[in-house]
Amino acid sequence: MTTVTVAALQMRTGMEPGANVEAFEALVREAAAAGAAYVQSPEMTGLLVRDKARLMAHIAPENEDALVSRAAELARELAIHVHVGSTAIARPDGKVANRGFLFSPEGVRIATYDKIHMFDVDLDNGESWRESATYEPGAATRVAQLPFGNLGMAVCYDLRFPQLFRAQALSGADVLTVPAAFTRQTGEAHWHVLLRARAIENGAFVIAAAQGGKHEDGRETFGHSMIVDPWGRILAEADHDEPCVVMAELDLAKVGDARRKVPNLRNARDFDIDGPAPASGAAA
Repeated sequence: MTTVTVAALQMRTGMEPGANVEAFEALVREAAAAGAAYVQSPEMTGLLVRDKARLMAHIAPENEDALVSRAAELARELAIHVHVGSTAIARPDGKVANRGFLFSPEGVRIATYDKIHMFDVDLDNGESWRESATYEPGAATRVAQLPFGNLGMAVCYDLRFPQLFRAQALSGADVLTVPAAFTRQTGEAHWHVLLRARAIENGAFVIAAAQGGKHEDGRETFGHSMIVDPWGRILAEADHDEPCVVMAELDLAKVGDARRKVPNLRNARDFDIDGPAPASGAAA
């Protein structure tokens, strides 16, 4: 299989898990009916809430999570790959994981991924975020082998760490994924350019399902779910922040074409750095 139709679901997840599962299911069914063989939802598909006490009261271990079980059922019923971009999962040690799930058309869990990079920032509009106060970061990236190609898993803030995607590309990833809940401020400034850069520098497709709009907990996310080809061209985009389905057909032969034209993965060299130690500072 060299071509595949994929979909990115744009959502506006709220504070009631049941309603979020229903919204997710409706969009998955819409994408499958339109011909998608792979469907990706955004970061925090199952619950988006700032208050830690409320979060802890609503989450469950993955084997008891309603969204996870419904995603597996939908994958099997619709015979598609379903990628839950991420959702909050209660860990056995009492901590929380920001975890993505990938299911096969048989409803079998192929892979999981825990978000590695925590969004601990102070923005100049007064927003302050400390994901590390609630979530335990992951320690390993994931590349899953699918019938149409190899898929690298990441989540949101990981987008700002190109070494993660380079490692996935060097491990054979043809498709990079960035399910996200980018804030409106950072999304307006950096979303497009970062997604296109990750595609170009790795000669890979990028699929990025996003949260969008004003959420029940007061946050605002940027939307603009997007699918980008290995040459950095935007194949499909939601040019707004409303819930919707974004779809495109990927021709996986274009990965090899891009990497032959610009063989930077093959041409990379190790090097030393002479000079002062890098300055520390907050990431934006």
